[in-house]
Amino acid sequence: MTTTAPKPHVRPADPRFSSGPTKKRPGWSLDQLSGAALGRSHRSKAGKSKLKEAIDRTRAVLEVPDGHRIAIVPASDTGAVEMAMWSMLGPRPLDVFAWESFGEEWVTDALEQLKLKDAKMHVARPYGALPDFSAARKDADIVFTQNGTTSGAKIPDFDWIAADRGGITINDATSAAFAQPIDWAKCDVVTYSWQKVMGGEAAHGMLILGPRAVERLTSYTPDRPLPKIFRMAKKGKLDEGLFEGATINTPSLLCVEDYIDTLKWGERIGGLKALHARADASSRVLYDWAARTDWIAGLADDPRTLSNTGVCLQVVDPKVKALDEEGQAAFAKKMSDLLEKEGVALDAASYRSAPPGLRIWCGATVETADVEALIPWIEWAFGVARAELG
Repeated sequence: MTTTAPKPHVRPADPRFSSGPTKKRPGWSLDQLSGAALGRSHRSKAGKSKLKEAIDRTRAVLEVPDGHRIAIVPASDTGAVEMAMWSMLGPRPLDVFAWESFGEEWVTDALEQLKLKDAKMHVARPYGALPDFSAARKDADIVFTQNGTTSGAKIPDFDWIAADRGGITINDATSAAFAQPIDWAKCDVVTYSWQKVMGGEAAHGMLILGPRAVERLTSYTPDRPLPKIFRMAKKGKLDEGLFEGATINTPSLLCVEDYIDTLKWGERIGGLKALHARADASSRVLYDWAARTDWIAGLADDPRTLSNTGVCLQVVDPKVKALDEEGQAAFAKKMSDLLEKEGVALDAASYRSAPPGLRIWCGATVETADVEALIPWIEWAFGVARAELG
C-alpha cells in the first residue's frame, strides 16, 4: 500500500539539521576565513593573537564573568570534561546526574576509569525524563549535562545546586552554551565544543573555570597519572598561560578563525539574547506542531525541560507503537531516509542509542523558516511510511 499524498511544494533553503557538527551560520563562506593565521606557529605572535581573540570574544558573547578563566583545549567537549574530571575529582564524594547517552559516559568514567569512592550515580529512565536532582549532596562534587543532546531534555534551572555547597560542579554544556542561560554562580566548570550551537568546526573544546575550580586545581593533587593534555597546574600553581591562549597541544588555526567568525556573527545579531531567541523560535515551531499532531511527540514531556537545540521526537501512532523495537526503528529510519533522499533534512535520525525517532537541530545557526518548511515534509514522510504498514 502506498500513499497518494503529494509532496510539499516548499523546501527548506538549507536541509542541514544535524546535531553536530551543525549547520554553519547564515551567510557563511570559506572566504570569511581568509584572515586565518595559516602556516604560522600557534606560538607565534599572530597565532597567539588569534587564540587570545577567540577567548576574549567568548567571554564577551557568552557573558562569562571576569573572575572565570577560559581555555581552548583538545578533543572537543569530551576532552574538556575529562580534563576537569581527571584533574579535580577525588577529594570529596561525587554525584553524577545523567539522562542520555553522553551524560552516561561520565558515569562510566567515574565508576570504571577513575574508580572513585563514594560516588553515586543518578541515571534517569526512560529517555526524556530527568533524574531526582534533590539527591544532590551539598558536600559532594557534581557532574551533570545541562542539555541532553540525545534525549531532548534540559535542566529547567540551577536551583537544585546549593549556593553554599562544599564541592565543585562540572557542567557539560556542549549543546546548551549560547542557547540556554548558564548560572555562572552555580557552575564551577563549564565545557562545550565549537561544533554545536555556533556551528563551528569540530575537534576543539572550551573549558571555563570559576574561582572554586581554580582553588581545587591548586590545592589538590590527584594520585592518578595525568596525561600531558590534562595538566592544568604544576606544584600548586595554575598554568595561567593556558587561559591566555597558550594551548597544551597544537590547535587548528583555520578552525580558530572559523570560531572567531561565529562569535563575530553572534555579536552582530545582538549577542547572547539574540542567540537564545533564535534557538527558542525554531524549537517552538516543532513543539507547537507536535502538540497539535496526534501521531508525534517529544521524548521529553515536561514543558520546562524541553530542549531548544536538539529536539528529539518519537512517533506515537498506535499502529507504529504496536511494532516491536526493531519494527519501530525501521519505521523511523524509513522516515529519515525519505527526508534525506528528498534533500529536505540531512542527518535527522535519532541518536543510535536513543529511542527511534527524529532529532531536529534547532540551534542558533538554524533558520526558523527552514524548520517551518520541514514540517510538511515530515508529515509527508510519515504518510508514506505509515501507508506501507497497511
